[in-house]
Amino acid sequence: MELLKVSYEQKTVLRNLMELYQYDMSQYEAESENDVNEFGLYDYKYLDHYWTEEGRYPYFVIQSGKLAGFVLVREIKTARDFTRNYSMAEFFILKKYRKQAIGKEAAFKVFEMFKGKWSIAWLEKNRSAQAFWTKIISEYTIGEYSETTFSGNPAIEFNA
Repeated sequence: MELLKVSYEQKTVLRNLMELYQYDMSQYEAESENDVNEFGLYDYKYLDHYWTEEGRYPYFVIQSGKLAGFVLVREIKTARDFTRNYSMAEFFILKKYRKQAIGKEAAFKVFEMFKGKWSIAWLEKNRSAQAFWTKIISEYTIGEYSETTFSGNPAIEFNA
């Protein structure tokens, strides 16, 4: 498994994968949230920000030379804290690659690349995300994390 930084020229590929991700996530959201637009697309509104704003980092997850998913990392700037603060803005592994430890390996690599304080949140109804993040963060930190909320959703905070 490798992480490959998404270039601006590859933005369309990331946009296509984002549609699959948002389709998967739609089952956990309220009916009125995250509907497709008049073109039948979810159209992730922050995608362009990964090439226009500082502190946003897009990566493809590659398994055996094939696209297996993506990771979007966001640095959160705070005036009172001199440590680096990160959030996992979006994290997606295609269904055929799940349950193979690819997600765990991708997450661990990202944590090693971006040292600092992390917040990882998930939609409350997304029990599989809760199980995934709780398990791998517990393993990564040897149990040194705290449960909290982030933007009204359950979250975990820890140091990488």
